[in-house]
Amino acid sequence: MAEKRKKTYHFHNEWEEEFFFMTVKETCMCLICGATVATAKRHNVERHFTTCHKSYHANYPPGSALWAEKARELKAALGKQQSFFTRPAKKSQKATEASFRATHFLTKKKKAFSDGEVVKEAMMIIANTLLKDEKNGTDLISTLSDVQLGASTMARRVSALSGNLADQLDRDLAKCRWFSIQCDESVDSSSTAQLLMFIRMVFEDFSTREELLTLLPLKTTTRGVDIYKTVKEFFVQKKVPLEKLVKKEVEKMIGQHTGFIAHCKGDPDFPKFLHYHCIIHQQALCAKVIGFEHVMTPVVKIINNIRSKAKQHRIFKVLLEEMSAEYGDLLLHTEIRWLSRGRVLLRFLSLLGEIKEFMQSRGEDVSLLEDTEWTLDLAFLTDITGKLNHLNCELQGKDKTVVDMISALNSFKAKMNIFTFHLQ
Repeated sequence: MAEKRKKTYHFHNEWEEEFFFMTVKETCMCLICGATVATAKRHNVERHFTTCHKSYHANYPPGSALWAEKARELKAALGKQQSFFTRPAKKSQKATEASFRATHFLTKKKKAFSDGEVVKEAMMIIANTLLKDEKNGTDLISTLSDVQLGASTMARRVSALSGNLADQLDRDLAKCRWFSIQCDESVDSSSTAQLLMFIRMVFEDFSTREELLTLLPLKTTTRGVDIYKTVKEFFVQKKVPLEKLVKKEVEKMIGQHTGFIAHCKGDPDFPKFLHYHCIIHQQALCAKVIGFEHVMTPVVKIINNIRSKAKQHRIFKVLLEEMSAEYGDLLLHTEIRWLSRGRVLLRFLSLLGEIKEFMQSRGEDVSLLEDTEWTLDLAFLTDITGKLNHLNCELQGKDKTVVDMISALNSFKAKMNIFTFHLQ
C-alpha cells in the first residue's frame, strides 16, 4: 500500500485526441465540459468521456478526420479562452513597464515630475493622428492611454527605481573583492555643506563598477573630524565591509593631524589603505599660479560693465547681430567653475573688435584694448587656459583610472616643454 501511494501518474498526449482531455496547470481537464479528474489515470479519463459524452461517438467517428478536426477546435477554443484572461494582465504589465522606462528617461534628462503629463498628452496627440485609421489602431491608442505618467506616479516610480539601485549596490558591495572611495565636499545653493561619496568596486572576474555611493549633509562645521564622524556613521549603518577598502581619494581633507584621513588612520576599524589628493583639484590649483591679473581683471570688469545693465546689454547684442559676429553674447566668469576662465577669454578675444567698437560708441576709454602687448598677453592666456581646459576634461568622466590620469598629466607636461621651446 505504501508503494502504491507513492506512485506518480503522468498525462499522456494521445489522450488529447482519444478522449478530448488536456493538461492545464498539472491538472487533467476535459476540453468539452471543462471538468477535471482527480488523478491522471487512463481509467479516470476514459470513464468520464464514456459516461458524460457518449454521444460524441455517433457524431464524430473515432479515428476519422471529423474526430481530429473536433479535437483541434476544442484546443483552439481553450487557447482563446486562456488568452482572453491573460491578455489584460500582459497589457497592464507592459503599461507599467512603459511607465517605468519613461520615468527613467525623463529623470535622466532632469525633467520635473509634472512633465510626465505633458509627455503623455503629446504622445496621445501623435497616436490619434497616426494610428486612428490603421488596423488595430484603436487598441494601440487604448494601450498608450493606460500608461501612467502623473506627477505622483512618477514620484513613486523614481522611489522604486532608487530602492532597486540601492539594493543592487548593497549586493555588489557584499560581493566585490575590493573597493575604493572618492570624497568631495561642497556647499549647495541653500548653504548646506554636502559630502559626495563615489565608489569603485572590483570583482573576482576583474570587472569594475563605479557608482555614486551617497550624499551626506554636513549640518554645522566641515572639519575633518565632522566628515570622519559622518562617514563612519554611514559605514556602520549600511554595514559596509571596511576590510575591503584599499584606496581613498579626497579633495581638501588631508590634514596631517586633524584631517579626515588622519582620523581614519587612527581608527582600528579602517584597514591600511592608499590615499591621495584629487588630481583634478591639484591641476586646478596649479593653474591658478599663471597669474596674469593685469589681463584677467580688465576682462572681467569690461564684461560685467556690459552685462550689468539690461538696456546696455540689449544694445550690445543687437550690435553683434548687425555685425554678424561669431558669437551672440559674452560669457560671465565664475571662479568656482574651473572651465569658465578659458571659455570667457576665448569669447572675449573672438569679439574683441565688436567690444572695442561698442565702447567707443559710448565714449569709453579703449586704449587698453588697442595696446599690442596687452592684446598679445590676452591671446597667450586664452591659449594656455584653453589647453588647461582640455586637460581638465581629459581627467574627468566615468571609469577613469589613475593610470589614465597620470598619463594625461605626463603628456601635458611634455607638451609644456614644447611650448616653452617655441616661446624661446
